Amino acid sequence: MNRNNHLFELELSVRDYELDLQGIVNNSIYQNYLEHARHEYLYSRDIDFAGLHEEGKDLMISRLEIDYKYPLKSHDQFKVTLNVRREGHLKIVFDQTIRRIPDEKLIVKAQVFGVCLEQGKLVKPEKILDLEQLGL
Repeated sequence: MNRNNHLFELELSVRDYELDLQGIVNNSIYQNYLEHARHEYLYSRDIDFAGLHEEGKDLMISRLEIDYKYPLKSHDQFKVTLNVRREGHLKIVFDQTIRRIPDEKLIVKAQVFGVCLEQGKLVKPEKILDLEQLGL
């Protein structure tokens, strides 16, 4: 983990086309930020998301909880942080935050629940993933 007790952190900035009529980031865009960070995290752990799919193995989101705390605006810099944990036998949970840079203002707090499928059937994550490689 890094010095902020996160397994992974990704810095991004708001693009103008992500704004709604109010001049703030549209609420659906935050899901894109969270997903991009998860994919970059997997890639940083040498887990090929697309390659798994080609093998008939899929990592799917089963539930997503987002608490919107404060809006981002055009050209705001922010970071998406990620921790991962196991819940029960079938779920992997990504605990994620989005914080504005440089003041660390909490923008979004999310829990993303994932499951693993092999040939379309629900399986335990260790059947598809090396859980140590994932940080579990």
